[in-house]
Amino acid sequence: MLRHEKIFLRPLEDDDKIELAQLANNKKIWNNVRDHLPFPYTIEDAVSFINFSKQEKASLIYAIEWDGHFCGVIGLVAQADVYRRTAEIGYWLGEPFWNKGIATEAVRLITDYGFTQLGYLRIHTGIFEFNIGSMKVLEKNGYNKDGIFEKNIFKNGKILDEHRYSKINNNPA
Repeated sequence: MLRHEKIFLRPLEDDDKIELAQLANNKKIWNNVRDHLPFPYTIEDAVSFINFSKQEKASLIYAIEWDGHFCGVIGLVAQADVYRRTAEIGYWLGEPFWNKGIATEAVRLITDYGFTQLGYLRIHTGIFEFNIGSMKVLEKNGYNKDGIFEKNIFKNGKILDEHRYSKINNNPA
C-alpha cells in the first residue's frame, strides 16, 4: 500500500503470524510498548492481532516490510469526538531490524499518508523516557516534543516519565 525503496507498509496477512510472534516475543520490544501487547507473545496472540487488524475500525494497522522481510508493525489510531482530525501513531520493529533507518522511513510514510490521504490535522504519540531511539525517529520526521508528562507511566514495576511528541499538518485539506 505505502512504499519507498525497500520499505513497504501493507495490511497484515495470515502468513505473517510466525514472524510476528517470533519478533514480538522479545522483552526488549515489550519494555517499550504498552502492556496490551502480551509477553510472552505467542502464535495465538499473533493470529488474534492479525484478525483484529482486518476489522474496519482497525484498518490503519500495517505490517512493515523491509527488503521482502516482515519486520514490525505500525499504525494510526483515529481519535474521536472533537479530536476526530487527530490520530495517535504507534510502531515497533523486531530487534534484528533496529538501526537500519526502517522505523524512520515507516513513520514518514504513515505520517504523510495520515496527512495527505486521511486528512488528519495532527498526529501524536507518547514515548517512554528511556526510548531515545524512538524519540530520534520522530524528530527526524519533524515531530516536536510537546512536553514531558512526569510520572505518567507505570511499566515493569517502575514509574516513568512520558515524552509527548506531535506533528501538525501544515497543508490541511
